[in-house]
Amino acid sequence: MSSCSTSSQPTSAQATAERPIQLVPKKPVLNAHGCGGDCTDPNFDNGRWPRAKVLELFNLPFNDLLWQAQQVHRQHWDANEIEHATLLSVKTGGCPEDCGYCPQSQSYDTGVEASKLMSPEEVRDAVIAARDAGASRFCMGAAWRAPKDRDIEKVAELIGVIKEEGLEACCTLGMLTDTQAQSLKNAGLDYYNHNLDTAPELYGDIISTRDMQDRLDTLGHVRNANIKVCSGGIVGMGETREGRAGLIAQLANLPTYPESVPINDLVRVPGTPLASTLEGVPALDPLEFVRTIAVARITMPTARVRLSAGRQAMSEAVQAMCFLAGANSIFYGDKLLTTGNPEFDKDQALMAKLGLKSGKAVTAKAQAQAD
Repeated sequence: MSSCSTSSQPTSAQATAERPIQLVPKKPVLNAHGCGGDCTDPNFDNGRWPRAKVLELFNLPFNDLLWQAQQVHRQHWDANEIEHATLLSVKTGGCPEDCGYCPQSQSYDTGVEASKLMSPEEVRDAVIAARDAGASRFCMGAAWRAPKDRDIEKVAELIGVIKEEGLEACCTLGMLTDTQAQSLKNAGLDYYNHNLDTAPELYGDIISTRDMQDRLDTLGHVRNANIKVCSGGIVGMGETREGRAGLIAQLANLPTYPESVPINDLVRVPGTPLASTLEGVPALDPLEFVRTIAVARITMPTARVRLSAGRQAMSEAVQAMCFLAGANSIFYGDKLLTTGNPEFDKDQALMAKLGLKSGKAVTAKAQAQAD
């Protein structure tokens, strides 16, 4: 791993590695996200976490940043407890969106075949296996741009299956209306995942079939339905450190920041535009990923910060530093939707080496089983 410089003047190698995909956004940036102003403006100083302040955190000496993050983490969490969640793709491929990182888009030839929504029986088998492996949250992903009402009815039945087996339920289904969000709440949904992906000014470089405001509208519907929000983003898409600061500022300055914040390290799937665009560009420095985790922890102290996609490529040492920086959730299992994830046995061994324990499910059935 290369050293992580704190200088404001990057080296030529760093500049090459962190070259933005496109410096000029393709479309206007909408900032009706409730922070009271424009958090994309480095001089804006009215939010909880102005972007300039977030960037200052990123630029701290590495040891100082981790020390501060660890202090914040211990104020709010058991420092040795890690939530284990499982993610299942219940409806794969065929998505009309053009997210440049995603192999499930129907626009790209990635080898992912479209499938229909899984049955309640199939989901129940997966939920039981996840619970028996120590997961406390079960997340379902469906490759829709925006589900139809009839799709919501079917997903509601799957949510019921998860709750019956004693786990927390989370879904990521695309854009929602207010009535659809309320239907999911009525079905027992605990969390809804809808990532902001990247900094506002870079959003149009990654996706053209919707804009940031579409994402923010869905998060608003989820909040109004009293569902907890799971929202994070992806780093390593060619953005600069300032771009990563913009993503964290956007999340931290939401009216209520997310209860769950997944941080993904881009998996370059062959056939996706970003895999081609970034060909020959070094992957994100692992220490920069650790910095991102630490800044997320400091700015959103009571959120679960999750190591999400990209963990399969991380060494045990990098994962350990992420936990030290405040990450306290991982996806458990050998696959995240359509990309790989560390194997169960490897995760168990790492937890044992580090003296970490799994978070427990919080539903009544799980508590009864524990007793």
